[in-house]
Amino acid sequence: MPEANKVGFAGLGAMGMGMATQLLKKGFQVAGVDARAEVKERWTDAGGQWCDSPADAAIDADIFVAMVLNAEQIESVLFGGEGALKRLRPKGVVIAMSTVSPAFSRELGKRLGKSGHLFIDAPVSGGVVGAQSGGLSIMASGSDEAFETAEPVLRAMAAKIYRIGTEPGLASIVKTVNQLLAGSHIVLAAEAMAFGTRAGVDPEMLFEVISHSAGSSWMFNNRVPHMLKGDFTPLSAVNIFVKDLGIVLDVAQELRFPLPMAAIAHQFFLAAAASGLGNQDDASIVKLFEKVSGVSVARNR
Repeated sequence: MPEANKVGFAGLGAMGMGMATQLLKKGFQVAGVDARAEVKERWTDAGGQWCDSPADAAIDADIFVAMVLNAEQIESVLFGGEGALKRLRPKGVVIAMSTVSPAFSRELGKRLGKSGHLFIDAPVSGGVVGAQSGGLSIMASGSDEAFETAEPVLRAMAAKIYRIGTEPGLASIVKTVNQLLAGSHIVLAAEAMAFGTRAGVDPEMLFEVISHSAGSSWMFNNRVPHMLKGDFTPLSAVNIFVKDLGIVLDVAQELRFPLPMAAIAHQFFLAAAASGLGNQDDASIVKLFEKVSGVSVARNR
């Protein structure tokens, strides 16, 4: 099985930094690039090579990973003026790990095929903690040839890899379903915590009980502690779910499939963004419920 020696990596944000650092720890050479120069010192201190453009990061790389915000940024880092495809070797593998529409992933696979490159559609789940620990779940679809080279890289970043199929876009469909649930669960967690608090239950006790009861969820257990602390430092921002649930609803429209719960959740995230919370942690959506109910889930606010 051929193995990648050098990996180009675009996007050293909250998730990407942890993922790229895991690759370093597993023995890969990693050339990183990010639009924010302030992450350079942290990256080089971890042992990574800093590059000023995606094209430079792709030099001599067997694999190029895009862990950026959205489809527009993937377009830029791959096909822009200093895009990675200018330097990525023929048969080099592009791994797109951002949450994008299945239609974009399908089209990206076709374009990369025409340019002589391989492609894996590989969105992730597990949050910042999973990225930093190598404990992510990766949903991946792509050809056997692409996996022959890329699988060791994927395994270095993940606890679980789910091969969804060979066609680009299939993994993004599964991620779309995941984001439907994740976004809706965050809104429900905020609603439930504010509701119980308004009814007179201590929010810390409420969290303790529900987190060990049938009404719990992964998002409830992960996000409610942010609400209780009143700490909305962005690990995953409100604007991310404005985007992701927008993708969910776009796919549903293409399929003529009703998604009333996802639509409601999307409206709450839009309301939070319109209220100035767009760049805060997505758990800050609880502030909408606090405002209308006159309670504070966090005791220190």
